[in-house]
Order: sequence, then C-alpha cells, then structure tokens
Amino acid sequence: MMPVSAAQYRAALVADMDSGKVLYQENATVQNYPASLTKIMTLYLTFDALEHGRLHLDDYLIVSQSAAAASPVKLGLTAGSKIKVEDAIKALTVLSANDVARVLAENLKGGMEGNFAGLMTRVASEIGLTGTNFENSSGLPDDDQLSTARDIALLSMAVYKHFPQYWKYFSIKTWTYNGKTYTNGNRLLGSYPGCDGMKTGYTNKSRYSLVATANRNNHHLIAVVLGAENKDVRASVATDMLNRGFKAVESGAPTTTVQTYSAPVTYTAPVAQNTSSATTFKAAYNAATAQSAPSGSYSGNKSGNAGVQFGAFSSRASAQTQVSNVQNKLGVSAVIETAPNGMFRVRANNLSESAAQDILSRARDSGFDCYIFH
Repeated sequence: MMPVSAAQYRAALVADMDSGKVLYQENATVQNYPASLTKIMTLYLTFDALEHGRLHLDDYLIVSQSAAAASPVKLGLTAGSKIKVEDAIKALTVLSANDVARVLAENLKGGMEGNFAGLMTRVASEIGLTGTNFENSSGLPDDDQLSTARDIALLSMAVYKHFPQYWKYFSIKTWTYNGKTYTNGNRLLGSYPGCDGMKTGYTNKSRYSLVATANRNNHHLIAVVLGAENKDVRASVATDMLNRGFKAVESGAPTTTVQTYSAPVTYTAPVAQNTSSATTFKAAYNAATAQSAPSGSYSGNKSGNAGVQFGAFSSRASAQTQVSNVQNKLGVSAVIETAPNGMFRVRANNLSESAAQDILSRARDSGFDCYIFH
C-alpha cells in the first residue's frame, strides 16, 4: 500500500465492533457527504423489514419510473419490471446500484423515496447518530445529506449487532445478475486478512469513502474513511486504521490521541459540526447496538383503539388483493372482516392514534382511499 498524508482524506476512525471502544480517530465528528455509505441505512431498514416479516428474501419488488431513471451507478432496471429482494440487497452491497436503492425505498415506504428518507433520519436519531441527515436512499448528491465518520461507524455496528444473519451480504466479492458479473469495490475484501465487509462510496463532493470491517483473533474491528482523494488512498488509510486498531487491541494499549489534518483546498466542509466525546460515543454505541432494533419501524402498528379501513369489497378475492397491496406498498398488515351488508372490509386494527394517523397519511400519499375508525 502506498503511504498517504492526512491531507489526502478528510476523516477516519477505527473502533472495536464488540465493545464500541474508539481506538483511533481523526475528525470523526466533522460532517461530510456520505455518498453511497447512505445505503448502509437503506439496508438496515431493509433487514428490519425482513426480520419483522414485512419483506421476504424471495419477494419481488416493483420498479417505478422514478427508480428506473436514477443516475448511475445502477443496475439498469426498466420501469414496470421486478427484482427479487435478495437480488436487491446484493445490488446494493456489491454494485451500490442507485436505481435499486430507490426501488427498496419506494416499496418500503408507500411509494415515496422522500418518506423513506424521513424514516432514515428518524431511525438515525433513535440509534444515536447525532450528525446525520438523509434526503434520499442512495447517497446521490444532495447538499443536505450529511453524516460523520462516528455516525457511520455506529450505524454499521448497529447492522452487525441487530441483523447478524444478513452480515454475509457485505462480504460478497462478485455477483452475477442477468448474465453480467459485478465486482465489489471494496478492495480489502480480497487483500486484507479477515476482511468481511462493508461498503464504498463516491460522489464529486464526497470524494472516495470506505467502511471496512475485519475479524482477527476474536477481535472484530471497523474502519471508516471519508473524503479520500482516490481509491488507492481510501484503501491505504483503511488498511492503516485496521492495522493500528488490531495492534491496539492485541497489546492492550490505550486509545490513541485524536489527530487533526489539513483539509484539501478544494473541499469546503458543511458548516455544522459535532463535537462528541469518547464517552458519548460509548453511550451512542450502547443505543445503536441494543438488543432490539429502534422503534421507528414502517408499519407503526402500536397497540391502541384506533384502526384504518382500506375499503370494502363485494368479493373476498378483491379484498385479498387489497390486503396484498397494503402490505406491499405500506408494510402494514391488514385483515379481511365480513361486514353486515355482505361486503368484505380490509382493516388494520388495534392501532394507537398516532400510528393510525401515520398510516393514513402514508396511505393517501400512495393513492389509497381509506379512513380512521375507532
């Protein structure tokens, strides 16, 4: 690996994924543009939907015109086509496909990527990401889409802790879809001993970023590098961070003093900045890796006396179609009830008032004719 200077990247951090201890960091709380590292949150929420039965790996997702029109890098899906959920996951972890990120967002949150981005930001706050805001699911350029090395490390560790059964997708080196083979941009998967993930990112403003994880001698570490000048620099810095981290955990050395860097003259950092300490990182780590995922899930089906009706139908078959539509577009589990007039009602029952209002809003945005009942 080539030697690099601190002026060739903007921020870096290495931490122990099992304890949450920060082993070394440089400007880890300065906001940067996350680019495709954004997709870690999109995948986090996808895994949450799988865990709670709102999605299944062999389900098919519908590709909208908006998703098909996403900017490269993309898989090149056509509007009206479908992609299996498991293939969608691989398209994000290996290819970092922007069109597929939008497919997941739209299918998980009522057909609206903006709604999904709001959910992303809300869940980010719940798991302690204090310097992060999402405006889209892919990381395509947006001046208000911001995060920090600290937050990206916490998010990555939340994925690792909450959904270990899906961690394997981040270590896939190549993936073949429709006869074309794609190679993972994370060079460390093939070159760094023990590397098992995780994600690359690039836009003109963000420059080159990388999250790399490695497991050695019962130590699982994560390195985050933001704003590197090129792919060689991000790989070199991540390698150096991991080497530094493994040396620290194996020797029992104390955390290294935080360093600073001289930013490239072409880079203007966003004005907002967070100044979290190691203590607050540990607290945020505990929140991010708690035993249960955060409460901001899609359906919002919290117990209560309210409900939402999604129509009444003359046949059970038509009602069942609506049940499927509600599940697929909103992630809400509805049931069929027989009405006194022989109709079949489609309803989501036992909701809190806030959950019902949230579902009503999302349903109307998706074109459902519905109302709240008590």
